[in-house]
Amino acid sequence: MNMLDYDRALYYTHRSQWDNLLILMVRTNDDLLSKRIEHFLHSYNFERNERIVEENLYSLLCYIDYAGEQALQSELNAMEQSL
Repeated sequence: MNMLDYDRALYYTHRSQWDNLLILMVRTNDDLLSKRIEHFLHSYNFERNERIVEENLYSLLCYIDYAGEQALQSELNAMEQSL
């Protein structure tokens, strides 16, 4: 897990930098993050129902939060083991 990908995804989403978010979607090694970004960007650009756009945004943000916590926890565990 790359913590930097989750930080970037959150930053790009917060700043509405959709081009950078699209580039991150292609470059990340996290398939679930890539899929969540894809679903959000597709709904943002093509969906007329705002509720669906909000659901996809919320799904992306929840996954970023969850995966970021897991990445941080794994980094902390690795640091503890090296001591």
